[in-house]
Amino acid sequence: MPIYEYTCEECETRFEKFVRSMTAAVKARCPICGSSRIKKGWSTFGTGPSGGGLPVSSSSCSPSG
Repeated sequence: MPIYEYTCEECETRFEKFVRSMTAAVKARCPICGSSRIKKGWSTFGTGPSGGGLPVSSSSCSPSG
């Protein structure tokens, strides 16, 4: 199932919506204000270089500070 990201044009809330099919009509509303004036954005979920993933280092998950 695709995940779409949206931004509400009324209150600027960003939210995600799961959709059963890429060809299905999506009737999304803002979960905060209920507006149907939403703008579909680009999802960055699962993206990375085409060569096999992101480099991982041991310090990438450690807390900073």
